[in-house]
Amino acid sequence: MDILFKNITAVTMDPEAPILRNVDLGITGRKISYIEPSISQLSAAPSVATSTTGGINLETTPQKAAVPLTAARIIDGTNKVLMPGLYNCHTHAAMTLLRGYANDRALEDWLFNHIFPAERKLTLELVYTGTLLAIAEMISSGTIAFSDMYFHADEIARAAHDAGVLANVCNAVIAFDKDGYDFFKDNVYTQSQTILEKYHNKGDGRIKLEASIHGVYTSFAPAWKQVTDYAAKHDLGIHVHLSETKTEQDNCIATYNMTPAQVFSSHGVFDLPCIAAHGVWVTDDDISILAEKGVSVAHNPLSNLKLASGLAPVGKMIKCGVNVAIGTDGMASNNSHDMFEEIKMASLLQKYAASDPTAAPAHEVLAMATTGGAKGQGRDKESGMLKLGYDADMLMIDFDNPRQSACYDPALNLAYSTTGRDVDMTICRGKVLYEKGEYKTIDIEKLLYETRQAMKEFTS
Repeated sequence: MDILFKNITAVTMDPEAPILRNVDLGITGRKISYIEPSISQLSAAPSVATSTTGGINLETTPQKAAVPLTAARIIDGTNKVLMPGLYNCHTHAAMTLLRGYANDRALEDWLFNHIFPAERKLTLELVYTGTLLAIAEMISSGTIAFSDMYFHADEIARAAHDAGVLANVCNAVIAFDKDGYDFFKDNVYTQSQTILEKYHNKGDGRIKLEASIHGVYTSFAPAWKQVTDYAAKHDLGIHVHLSETKTEQDNCIATYNMTPAQVFSSHGVFDLPCIAAHGVWVTDDDISILAEKGVSVAHNPLSNLKLASGLAPVGKMIKCGVNVAIGTDGMASNNSHDMFEEIKMASLLQKYAASDPTAAPAHEVLAMATTGGAKGQGRDKESGMLKLGYDADMLMIDFDNPRQSACYDPALNLAYSTTGRDVDMTICRGKVLYEKGEYKTIDIEKLLYETRQAMKEFTS
């Protein structure tokens, strides 16, 4: 055994045992190899007791004889909580270099008049630096996986590979030339081929290529067909923006007499595994399409609030069977990669919208950020839960502090009291990436210097 957490509480996200208290959890290689009652907590209780949260309290499970455990590293889990690593399912990671750039503007003005011109200055080196900066922020706040849609996607894949995280990466097709666009002459195709050859499913499969259409308002049907044909040929998922603003929704209906979801569905985009970001203005019919087609929606509550785009009806989506994940979007439209901020806001917004304090309970929003994200990335058979045989993708939070020490249900504290700054340790595939301020796979001082140098490109 490589790592053993002793006497720890685990919020597993496994429906069969959501909360496990006073357990020992072991990691061997990339897998969770051991979950048993802590030897220090053994009792002679004759039956299994169910906790008030529905989890199995293993400290009252019929006990085996105590067997000394050995591991290369043993971590005392007293007053600490483990949970699955977080999935950020819609990012433009390299936009971290544009954090705070051209804020407080409407989306269309912000995007077309400010962000697009700034993005023309991006180089391969800047994208790599910006992505690595985003990853540093993500792993320090418990995120072990992200789904990225941005320029120079091969550099994004390289950064994710170097940092040791999971990533589904793509460069979105933007094709305003309806009749002259050719996907196979676009640098998006070139970058995709590079990722296919160098990173896609190689080694332990941490990096996956996806195909991408930016949105119905930035491209046309001929491009959609080329992208979906390419994705089908290489067995790739697809990542799109969908119904982010009322303007997008209304213009699409005026142009096609259909909503964006109906347009994409009618052109076969949803016939492949797909993450659709935002979904703020989807209709009831759209939700039925998303559920029927198995589309995962990446909910971006803070970005949608900041740009005043509206509130996605994720409560209705979940009731109708849509898989909902969570994303931060890019840092120019959010300013933080802290997924715990998104988790809390996702819950509070649904409560407000429904005038119902029981809407979007803690376990539901935590599931969006873990199991929902793993499903959206096509990794749910191996990640997203703390479960024997699953990948050791997890984070640890120390509850021995004023914000957390009063705790009746750790899931409630995680959803409503925790921030990314509370994360003590982040582990991906059994490898410690971050621990108590120390980055194990990133030279943080070098990265911060390169970030300050990179900012000069956008201020000159």
